[in-house]
Amino acid sequence: MQWWNDFISWLTASTSQSTVFTAIVLFVAVLAAGLIAAWISSAAIRRVVAQRDREAKAAAIAALVDAATEASVWNSLTPQEQVLADRAVGQADIVVRLLPIRGSDVAANWAAHQLHELKRASATFGYQLDPAVVEFRDRLLDWQRHPGRSRRQFQNDLDRWRTQRQEPDQGTIDAQDTWVAEQHHDRYREVAATADPATAPTQTLPTGSEAATAALSEAEPRR
Repeated sequence: MQWWNDFISWLTASTSQSTVFTAIVLFVAVLAAGLIAAWISSAAIRRVVAQRDREAKAAAIAALVDAATEASVWNSLTPQEQVLADRAVGQADIVVRLLPIRGSDVAANWAAHQLHELKRASATFGYQLDPAVVEFRDRLLDWQRHPGRSRRQFQNDLDRWRTQRQEPDQGTIDAQDTWVAEQHHDRYREVAATADPATAPTQTLPTGSEAATAALSEAEPRR
């Protein structure tokens, strides 16, 4: 215990007050610098993560809006173009669902329903779907700015559509959608078969001797 007593004596001595004060100041300065550096690093990381989330959300929304534009003319696309459009929609749907935003799954369900309705309407209204695409775009942009409020609106729309889906005529609507899809594929299958060079009739050109014989036979009656 002698060393402890010596340390206490040195610490309370008047000649050691300046050294003790300097050590305390240095300790507090290093601690404060460490806390400030950790706060700055944490804020920078949060800004980078938030910027990446905004970019991912903007890319997903842009893909969904582009898909809505193609869905508005769905009946005029070839089957190959429809497959590519469906793949793009699937990728955008996954990105939206994986976003670290509350209600992203609700927004994805709402967008999937709206895209399906645009595809159905394209068989009836053709190219007269610009207002529906604009509304689809504006609702998604509003969700990007106000996710909480838009989530409630999306959920209300989904509940209302779920109630309407239970009506008796839903089976008729599904059968009509199936028939329209079959007619669309049959139409493009006929076009592809007509444009296939292998099935087109071939025309043979006469050789030189055959052409000369035909010319002589045409000239003999004139004599």
